[in-house]
Order: sequence, then structure tokens, then C-alpha cells
Amino acid sequence: MSEETTQPLLQFTGHRHLVSRLLLSTLTGRPIRITSIRSSSPTHPGLAPHEISFIRLLDSITNGSSIQFSMTGTTLVYRPGLITGSADGLGATGGVIKHELGRDCARRGVSWWIVGLCVLAPFSKSGVNVIFEGEGCVTGAVHGKGGVDVSVDTVRTALLPIYKNFGIERNIEVRVLKRSCAPGQGKSAGGEVQVVFNHQVRLPQTLHLLNPGRVKKIRGVAYAVGVSGSNNARVIETARGILNKFVPDTYIFSDVSSAPLVPSHEKNNPGGKKKAAVGFGLSLVAESNTYCIYSADVASPPQGGVTPEDIGKQCAYQLLEVISQGGCMETTAAPTALMLMAMGTEDVGRLALGKDVLGREEIIQLGRDSKVFGGSGWGFRDQTGEKSRGEIVVSVVGRGVGNVGRKIA
Repeated sequence: MSEETTQPLLQFTGHRHLVSRLLLSTLTGRPIRITSIRSSSPTHPGLAPHEISFIRLLDSITNGSSIQFSMTGTTLVYRPGLITGSADGLGATGGVIKHELGRDCARRGVSWWIVGLCVLAPFSKSGVNVIFEGEGCVTGAVHGKGGVDVSVDTVRTALLPIYKNFGIERNIEVRVLKRSCAPGQGKSAGGEVQVVFNHQVRLPQTLHLLNPGRVKKIRGVAYAVGVSGSNNARVIETARGILNKFVPDTYIFSDVSSAPLVPSHEKNNPGGKKKAAVGFGLSLVAESNTYCIYSADVASPPQGGVTPEDIGKQCAYQLLEVISQGGCMETTAAPTALMLMAMGTEDVGRLALGKDVLGREEIIQLGRDSKVFGGSGWGFRDQTGEKSRGEIVVSVVGRGVGNVGRKIA
């Protein structure tokens, strides 16, 4: 009997932090059992459709994983396999996996899947090439009860660059093939995104990021899907009117695209298509002179009623607020960085975070879960020095888990 099958199951409860626990389980090879998943919900007990879709994604990029559900979906047992990536024969032909998101997944942005996929990709045996498509694929920002799922543009410009700090920077790309905004309740999106992650390493490098520096430039992408391009011009003018007072080097790109076509689902026209997921939004990224990145993301709501000027103003002020929180990582990137630090070389990595970022529930729970999976406890101390703005330095000792499928660094 293999070692994996004899390992005891790590026990967790509830649906919160499900993704981070699945990622830690896959990286460390420790099987887990999660119980009481929305067991108190009278209408929708068990795993949600987007969570089931993420588990299917894990199954498609791994080999040997075992996944068991209870009848009601309130209990999940996950025994991870080897992360193989998009090797020939595991997905679609040619080493590309096509992952379809159903219409019931449209409540989350596609970035929710991409962020988790990018955490596993450096530890894969071979390259990762996944195309997300379907009626539930939303490329713009999605504002939901659980917070904001950032747009694909923010993943591309604010999240992927942090991998460079870990020595992971070649052949990494996120391509937006079809844009879509958040649809209304029960409606379809129809976006399409390709994720190419072909830089696998034996172990991520140790991270030492302590000086936030000063913001030197701001870049952004204003996108309009199925609506007039003048909305982009109004968004950009308002945002630049606020940001130019602080950072003159501000440039925002404009991207205008047609609305995606999705099945109409009409009885009298079963094979028909219709336009869906129209709207507009803005993604902003600020970079400091020490290459620390801060981002903000705002999109028009599905029901409408918000002017482009409001979107531009809200996104600009949101970016200024994120910068004011201090630290070298903001909320979007901090969980990814801390997870890579915990999996990296057996050395102490240090990262300065703002108190508002470090105090978030997902960060605190990630530290607790990391210890449950065999990692060491995190160390905390106040940042000192003339350039300190009240940040906390988080010290993480890497486990040296590395990439078991890749023998050469």
C-alpha cells in the first residue's frame, strides 16, 4: 500500500477557505476530509457549482487524485495525486485542456479559477495550458457577497509579475480571447481565457521583500464589452483627473470588444444565439520604484444604472486606498505569495504587509492551515527604520516541498 493511502485524513469543516485547503493538500500530498459544507442551508446545501468546477479542474491537471462526495455534497474527501499539468493525453489533444464553466458558475469571475491554477502550475511535471470557456466564464470583475473577483487584466498585470520574485518568470501568459462582463441573475457570460504557464521549477526562491518604496507609475486597462467605446474615454478621463495629481506617469489603455454570443435557450429557437454579458470596467495597477504592485478593479453592475464617471472615480479612489494600506503586497497577491513562501526552499523568507492586509480572515486562516499541513508557524514583528509606515514583517520558513515531478532546477 502506498504512503499516500496510509496517511491520516486532515479534518476541516465548512465551505470557507475551501480553495486554499485544496491547494495546500495538492502541494503537500496530504489527503483531507471537509465536512459540514453548507449543511445548515435549507435550499442549497453542499458544494456550490463553482466549487465543483474547481475540483474538476484539479482532477484534470493531476494524475491519481481521488475525490469522493457524500450524497448531499456536504462532505468531501480529497486524496491528491501528482501535478502533471497539460501533458498530452491528459486533456484535449495537443496538450491543451479545455475547461468549460457552466452558466451556474457565472456568479464568480474566471480569475477565481486562474489564481488557484497559477499557484499549482510552477510545481507541475510539465507545462500548463488551459482554456476557460463557456456560459459561466466572466473575464471582468465580479462583485459578490464574498468580496470582489478581480478581472483577468488584474491577474495578468498585478498577480503574475509577483512570480518573478520567486525566480518564476519565463513563458507565463494570460490571454483574453473573448471578453465578458458579469451577467444578470440566471444569464450567461460566454467569455474565453487562455492560461499558459510553462516555467516549472524545482523549488521557488526565498523571498525578501521589505521596502514598499514610492509609487512611480500607474497603468490600467479600461474595457467596454458590447457597449459604446465612449464609455472607456469617460472612465479614463475621470480616473486620470484624480490620479495625475499624485503620479503624472499614468497611462490607461482602452479595449473595446463586441459582446460574446451565447445560446439563447429559447423553446421556439433552440439553436439560436444572442448577445450577453455587456458592460464596462476599469483595472488599475500602480508600481513602486522597488517593484511592489498595487491594484484596483471596478466593473459596472449587471443591472446597470452606474455612469462611466462613477466607475472611474471609484476605481481611482480604491487604488489610492490600497496604496495607503502600505506593505509590499496587497490583498489580491498576498495569499499567493505566502503560499509560495511556505512551499519554497528551507530558509526564512520575509514579507512586509500592511496591518489591514495581514488582518484579513483569509490570511490568518491560511497561516493556521499551513501549520496543520506540516508547515512551521509564521513569525511577526513590527517593521522598523525610517521608511517604515507601520507594516508588519511576516517571516515564513519554507518546507522545501518543491516539485517532485521535476528533477532538474
